[in-house]
This record gives sequence, C-alpha cells and structure tokens, in this order.
Amino acid sequence: MSVDQVLMAESFVVHGRDEGGPFVLVSDHAGRAIPPELGDLGLSAQERARHIGWDIGIDGVGRKLADLLPAVLIEQVYSRLVIDCNRAPGHPTSIVQVSDGTTVPRNQNISAQDRAWREQTILHPYHARIRQELDAHVAAGRQTVVVALHSFTPFMHGKQRPWHAGLLHNHDSRLARIMIALLQKDGLVVGDNEPYALTDTSYYTIPQHGEQRELPHIEIEIRQDLIADDAGQTEWANRLARLLPQAWQQFCEQYGENA
Repeated sequence: MSVDQVLMAESFVVHGRDEGGPFVLVSDHAGRAIPPELGDLGLSAQERARHIGWDIGIDGVGRKLADLLPAVLIEQVYSRLVIDCNRAPGHPTSIVQVSDGTTVPRNQNISAQDRAWREQTILHPYHARIRQELDAHVAAGRQTVVVALHSFTPFMHGKQRPWHAGLLHNHDSRLARIMIALLQKDGLVVGDNEPYALTDTSYYTIPQHGEQRELPHIEIEIRQDLIADDAGQTEWANRLARLLPQAWQQFCEQYGENA
C-alpha cells in the first residue's frame, strides 16, 4: 500500500510512503492520547508526560526515518497507560495499575467490559493494520523486514542505564546481531537484549508479526535523553536510515534474501 501522507484512524497513524523497500516500521508506544471516555486516567499532565505514558522521542525518530528510507510507519496514538499494544490481550501488564511507582487510578479493578473495550478499539485495530501492511508485502512476493521502534528511560529504579541503544531478539537473532555490530562500529554502547529482553511472553508485536510469520525482524530501543529534542531525533533517524539498509544487505549476503 502506498502512503504519501499522514492518515488518521481510530487507534493508529500511518506515516510515510512505500517505494518498494523491505522495511515496515511499527511504533507501539509513540502516542500519549487518552480516549475522552477515560478522562485523564486520574493522573496529572506531568505524570502522563513521563516515560510511563509513552516512548519519549520515538515519534520524531520514526517519522523522520520513514521519510528518509522511505518506508511506511504505523504508529499507535494512544498512551501505553490506556493499553499497552506491545502486550498480548490479558497479559498482566497490558493495562497497568502501577507503573514505575505511579498508581494509575482509572486502571484499578477495571471491569471485563472496560478491558474488552480497550482491546477492541485500540489494540486489535492497530495490529490489524500492521497485518494488512505485511500481507500486502508478502502477497506481492516482496522482501519484508519488520522494524519495531522503541525508547527507554535513562534511569530506572535509581540506576543509570549505560546503553545508547539496545537490540532485542529471541528466536531469530540474526538481523539483531548484525545491527548490534554496526552500531558498535559507530562508537555506541549497545545492549544485547538490554535494557529489556524479548521472550515468548514478555512482548507481543515482534512475536506476532516477525517470529510467527517467519519474517526478518528487529526491535530497536533508543535511550530517551538522546532523542528528547529535534536534533537528537534527526541524528538517530539519519543513523538508522544509513545502518538499516547496511544490516539488511549483510543479512541477505549471509543468509540469502529469502532467509
């Protein structure tokens, strides 16, 4: 599907354009909107703007990267405090009651009806749109790479995180390990399944759209202080626009383009 402008939908935004490249970009935590039905979730604007509400800076990186590659980017527009679109339905952290020490009043003891409404109006349409994009690529016999974009807070539980970026992987680590090496050559400190680890049950997007479909995939985490402003977002978008094609080329050379 060719997309040359931003298209608004109920739970996602599609940005960028498809000019035949292999990459499909997805961003589970790019937005911080809250449906009017849920008010402010009982939280102050300051709390909602913290890392608990969204992946700070990744919206700018993703959109700039989509323009540079170019590629289609599918972004979730609602806050992860409403529902985390990188968690399976019913997962214990799908709708958090407490996040990094902050209690979310509107998420306490929610009803089965409330949970189902959030899944049906936000989670499922977002992932259906990703499936639609990937289905179109695969049906056309195209090379297809799923790229999940995230960011992480520099401090957690009182400890500083030293990594500039992290690459998460599980059953298929091939592309992630190539990308780790390329980022390290750029002089960066890169986490290998740090600051988080991708497992069968921890996350949802890459297992669903990468592993289960047996498509090459990569999940990138960037430290938020490095992309908090436009300059940092531009720097990282340029870096990824340069390195992702290199990583894919190396992958094809090592494993074959249909590996």
